[in-house]
Amino acid sequence: MDLQDAVGYLASALVLATFCMRDMAALRVLAIASNLAFIAYGALAGIGPVLLLHALLLPLNAVRLAQAAWPNLRRPRPRRSDEVSDPRPQSP
Repeated sequence: MDLQDAVGYLASALVLATFCMRDMAALRVLAIASNLAFIAYGALAGIGPVLLLHALLLPLNAVRLAQAAWPNLRRPRPRRSDEVSDPRPQSP
């Protein structure tokens, strides 16, 4: 088995392992590893579509991992206090 095949099998094994994960953060870590392995495989084998797909999936998995690790990243930022309107009626 040459290096190209070994990297391809590694990438495939990592994808298979992602289906065994119950924890979202662990799944994303393995998905990132598989993206990196498939990027290497696509480059070594000259398979543009595989390389392109995993180059696009890599940042997506990184963002989703960050969101799982730091849930506050999903919350919209609060508006400045001078922009916040008070829904209560004003008394004279």
